[in-house]
Amino acid sequence: MNAERLTFAIDETSRLSALFQLPPAATACFVLAHGAGAGMEHPSMAAVAAELATRSIATLRFQFPYMERGSRRPDPPALCHAAVRAAVAEAARLAPKLALIAGGRSFGGRMTSQAQAIEPLPGVKGLAFLGFPLHPAGKPSVERAKHLREVKIPMLFLQGTRDELAKLELLQPLIEQLGARATLKLLPDADHSFHVPARTGRKDAEVRAEMLDVMATWIKRTIHTS
Repeated sequence: MNAERLTFAIDETSRLSALFQLPPAATACFVLAHGAGAGMEHPSMAAVAAELATRSIATLRFQFPYMERGSRRPDPPALCHAAVRAAVAEAARLAPKLALIAGGRSFGGRMTSQAQAIEPLPGVKGLAFLGFPLHPAGKPSVERAKHLREVKIPMLFLQGTRDELAKLELLQPLIEQLGARATLKLLPDADHSFHVPARTGRKDAEVRAEMLDVMATWIKRTIHTS
């Protein structure tokens, strides 16, 4: 299905581009933030949105201001948080009867969780992370995850076992410490982009389908128990 192009205000002086997909009989809307280096129209983002639509989940993809300007340097966190809040508000306006889930790819997911930790995002029932960037590549650390302790709603972590931005020996204990509100789904042999080597005999599309099946089931459970 085609996505509706639109813009929404982040403040009195600027607007952001977005893509909204609303499948028939949608049960929830996922506010989907992009990663640091690729915007909302990247093929991987389009594939996630299209395949979630087949699972009766609407999506609102949006650009962070730096991506809108064509810059490669991400905005300061406060501006990214404001963009996330504005996108959540727009999703609520576009689909007032749908439960909201927020999150996204890598950097976008982290900006969403930071925003939620600072002040809960209105109406958001849970956060879903498609490759949470726990640390920079080659620099294992859990500093980026400290704020997650302030997130009180359910969280889903979808992670490849070869993700160089989330070493399993750090990620798994972290998820355990977060308790029942955190769910971890590991995708064998997948990297940070959810790519798997040819030697595995699997295609990237199969990995993505497995990931989104898990996400759809988790969303259904989350919106019915919250």
